[in-house]
Amino acid sequence: MTDPNPRRRLTGVLLLTSLTAMIAGTAIVVPSGLTLSPSDPGAALDAVREQVGLHLTELAFDVLGWLALTAAGLVMAARPAEMSRPYLVTLAGGLLAAAGLAGLLHDAGNLALTQLAARPTAPAAATVALAVLLTAKWAVNLAGLLWVAATVAGAVGIPMPAGLRVTGLIAALSGLAAVVLPWTTGTDGPTGALEQLGYALHLPVMIWYAVLGRRYLRRQHAVA
Repeated sequence: MTDPNPRRRLTGVLLLTSLTAMIAGTAIVVPSGLTLSPSDPGAALDAVREQVGLHLTELAFDVLGWLALTAAGLVMAARPAEMSRPYLVTLAGGLLAAAGLAGLLHDAGNLALTQLAARPTAPAAATVALAVLLTAKWAVNLAGLLWVAATVAGAVGIPMPAGLRVTGLIAALSGLAAVVLPWTTGTDGPTGALEQLGYALHLPVMIWYAVLGRRYLRRQHAVA
């Protein structure tokens, strides 16, 4: 049967692809110690040099995740205005796409760090690594903030059951806590343990989008 709403289905596929890729990347980073803290750029370079294969594999998953999230946001923003608050859906999609782009900037920094790790004798390698790490870390923090804002706009504007709407707002609060964490560390920056806590606090947001993506696919299947 002809698909009556291919954009909805595509959004669901992209959201689920994004979250699957990001979770796969996190499953590599956390146990391998590749969180790469700016507090010790030399150790970060050593970790990448010693586990370059794992680092590049995780980076590939992360790039796929942020690319899919960007695409999902663009498709969501371009959906037909056949709902009560189309401007909020467009805003949610735009913020989601912006989060994906900020995440890709974060990955670009990690790729640059990989190249620095391959040249350990380069002049001022540790200093450059510190600048790259700080840029990458704050880029992903910006991505988290944009993602939280997209979640709020989506929970308010996208048609969904009241329970899912409330859950989305609660998940956004958890994500906001993860965004605020690095600001509490002052000039020292977050430790590896604090970064892992941030991953855990972002998890409710990711689960909410997984449920939303699955709902898009289920509703499409029911229509077909």
